[in-house]
Amino acid sequence: MQHKTLPFNKTGYFSSLICDYLAESEILQPFYNRFPNLDNFKLQIEEKSKSFSLESRNTLVAVLKEQYKNLETSKLVLSQIELLQSENTFTVTTGHQLNLFTGPLYFLYKIVSAINLAKTLKKEHSESNFVPIYWMATEDHDFDEINYFNFKGKKVQWNRESTGPVGELSIEGLQAVFDVFSEELGSTTHAETIKELFKKAYLDHDNLSDATRFLANALFQEYGLVILDANNARLKRGFIPFMKQELLNQVSFQAVSKTNDDLTVAFQDYKIQVNPREINLFYIDDQLRERIVFEDEVYKVLNTNLQWNEDELLQELNENPQRFSPNVIMRPLYQEVILPNLCYIGGGGELAYWFQLKGFFNAVDVPFPMLLLRNSVLIQTENQLKKLKNLDISTQDLFLKQSTFINKKVREISNIDIDFSTQKKHLKEQFLALYDLAEQTDKSFLGAVKAQEVKQLKGLGHLEKRLLQAQKRKLSDEVLRMTDLQNELFPNKSLQERNTNFSQFYLEYGEKLVPSLIENLNPLSGAFSILTL
Repeated sequence: MQHKTLPFNKTGYFSSLICDYLAESEILQPFYNRFPNLDNFKLQIEEKSKSFSLESRNTLVAVLKEQYKNLETSKLVLSQIELLQSENTFTVTTGHQLNLFTGPLYFLYKIVSAINLAKTLKKEHSESNFVPIYWMATEDHDFDEINYFNFKGKKVQWNRESTGPVGELSIEGLQAVFDVFSEELGSTTHAETIKELFKKAYLDHDNLSDATRFLANALFQEYGLVILDANNARLKRGFIPFMKQELLNQVSFQAVSKTNDDLTVAFQDYKIQVNPREINLFYIDDQLRERIVFEDEVYKVLNTNLQWNEDELLQELNENPQRFSPNVIMRPLYQEVILPNLCYIGGGGELAYWFQLKGFFNAVDVPFPMLLLRNSVLIQTENQLKKLKNLDISTQDLFLKQSTFINKKVREISNIDIDFSTQKKHLKEQFLALYDLAEQTDKSFLGAVKAQEVKQLKGLGHLEKRLLQAQKRKLSDEVLRMTDLQNELFPNKSLQERNTNFSQFYLEYGEKLVPSLIENLNPLSGAFSILTL
């Protein structure tokens, strides 16, 4: 395997905000707690140790054991869950939606980043334990964002109606998806493994939460990944004080609104990722997830007849905390309240909205986690690498926008300047001597000399045109080969990891795929990885 890296700010695919963060720009420092380097983790451990109770640990472990009771997993995963009862055990967390068959490749990169960070921290801080957590976004209700994945340029889609939290969705309609996907896969050994994985995950489980847990466990149990579904009454009971504060005092709205103002002043081109609402909680029940609002002195659930006065609402919260669901503003707080977490690992867009939350965490006196940009990867085959070398395409060239890429390569290729002006000038100078000779010997030859000059100049011109046409054809073929290759590696002219499903690479590399990622990706490298498998 060959592993190259490129600074994130050289890829052209990451915002100035994220590049400033990676450069530890002073202007951004008020919006996060500590930058994720090994030395700073010691301070984060000390801070989190003071705020996370043994009671919270016991609740977390009990819930995880319940969620894993029907899942066959590794001894390492089970030991990781047990370790969470210990006061010297901490988590590093990444979260993701329940995308069908994991969705884009970066699902894998997030989890690999968490696994490798936990391993790195253990080496550096051997007195503590570190558990990688995958937080399943089971309470999301944006089904259209998760009901498909891309395989070899085709969209494999799950068509059905959906309301309420996606984690509770039944697997209705997935047999048809499996049948279509199976046809696309073919019948190789690796294809049969993929089919079996899809079948066991989706056709042998009752809902999307259980299916996703099985799939993520199958891929990563060997590395001790612990998977958490936080849509749980016992876990939410520990979050009641913060939800009560949100309902009555609208703390997040005030704090995040102020931070948003500060961010837009500090970064003129900053685009607000999420806008807080006055109440950042949903109400969920069977096939229902709707916003809670305060209108006309009562609390209501939009698009329903549900409403309460303040006392009734607080009674409902205490009796049924599982029916209250944090939105994108409150979810990070919920995570940090129920986990002994040190670091959140996410993509550029996720980190951008976490920067909006520091003031909110301060207001409710919860330690703000360290924020780590997940690994980003471009996977290329040996054949593609050979083509890149033959076409003299550098790694940095490959990341250029296609129009810029073409212009740059054409200029480089066209180092042969097909212009016969010099030759024509030299020919005319030679004929001046012939004219002089004809003048001195026999003037009747002047016409013949002139005809010969015209003929030879015309011949040079014809040759120049033919060579120009040949060069254009040559460049056209080469540019086409280059753009075809770039399109293979950057589907839809975007990063591969944002489009392609892991099954496309598993089909070629099989069980070697995940270990290769684990072996080669360094979550603290601060660089984009280009892997040749």
